[in-house]
Amino acid sequence: MKTVSISMTVNGVGVGPHQVPEGLSMNDYLREYLGLTGTKFGCGIGMCSACVVILDGVEGTSHTVHTCINGAKFFAGKAIRTIEGIAHEGRLTPVQSAFLDHFAFQCGYCTPGFVNAAQVLLESLAREPGPRRRSRHASLRRWTAISAAAPATSATMPPCAI
Repeated sequence: MKTVSISMTVNGVGVGPHQVPEGLSMNDYLREYLGLTGTKFGCGIGMCSACVVILDGVEGTSHTVHTCINGAKFFAGKAIRTIEGIAHEGRLTPVQSAFLDHFAFQCGYCTPGFVNAAQVLLESLAREPGPRRRSRHASLRRWTAISAAAPATSATMPPCAI
């Protein structure tokens, strides 16, 4: 079996180098090599978002990436945050607190990915210039339009969202 050497930053800490099988998923790397079990494996095709982590760009941007469909080698040299790494000094983020305060989860399995996705949305909106941020947030409008185009039915939603 062919292996690759990977190093990256996870939750602000450098990890690696680790020799891993070339086709190892990032989800498996987080769980098996780093012992981080907050990221869940859901659908395996990048649809349910239970496996989402935050990929931090060097220019200060962040976006979500599915760990079930991306190999660990994709993340080599990059910085990511998992659900274990978004709280600061033992304090929950406003997003995490809101999920708890409003009971915004069902069984909780998908919650880590959803919290990470919500965190990225808030960070993206915070980076927008003042006047644009005060308007109805272009990013939020795009997301709402996409959601409206795909009505939520049991036939179109992943099982964990029903």
